[in-house]
Amino acid sequence: MKPAVVLLSGGLDSATTLAIARREGFACHAMSFDYGQRHGAELKAARRLARSLGAIEHKTVHIGLDAIGGSALTDLNIAVPDCPQNGIPVTYVPARNTVFLSFALGWAEVLGALDIFIGVNAVDYSGYPDCRPEFIRAFEQLANLATKVGVEGGRFRIHTPLLALSKADIIRTGKALGIDYAMTVSCYAADRDGLACGVCDSCRLRRQGFEQAGIADPTRYRC
Repeated sequence: MKPAVVLLSGGLDSATTLAIARREGFACHAMSFDYGQRHGAELKAARRLARSLGAIEHKTVHIGLDAIGGSALTDLNIAVPDCPQNGIPVTYVPARNTVFLSFALGWAEVLGALDIFIGVNAVDYSGYPDCRPEFIRAFEQLANLATKVGVEGGRFRIHTPLLALSKADIIRTGKALGIDYAMTVSCYAADRDGLACGVCDSCRLRRQGFEQAGIADPTRYRC
């Protein structure tokens, strides 16, 4: 089995991405981030999912994106919106996926892995610029320019298996792979027990995805 680094937040999309990577025959090294986010419920979910979905290793990296703030997910003085916003919403975390992929790239080089999986989606998503295919292509090019492996002739590949899927299709895919989505936490404002608010953009997209997939929503809501 070829090694791969899989970014695992603990949410629905990243869980599905890990399951897909396993299905494709990769030995998955899961990487999560404690980046100063509003709550830690997703990280608890990531630990459960890594075990459940067969990651051979799970690493949590501590970085302080809350030190720069600028997002409702890292600054408690900025409220998480309870309705859709125009443009890029305040839940966008500046440069988050660039930072995450950089850490994944470094670990991949140490592991001797050429494959990195990330669960970005450009269909049913919140409009974040670092979820677009243009960004992924640019980062892949950077990865092959900025590393010893790339200079010596290796080729890194950034896998985005969910990029063009609707949320409903993502859920159908995950169910077919046996994922228990009750184990995942997607809410931007979940409480310490992982109960979802039900009104943030992530909750809205998740609920809509289950409805459109015709699958019962296992999300635990606060009310």
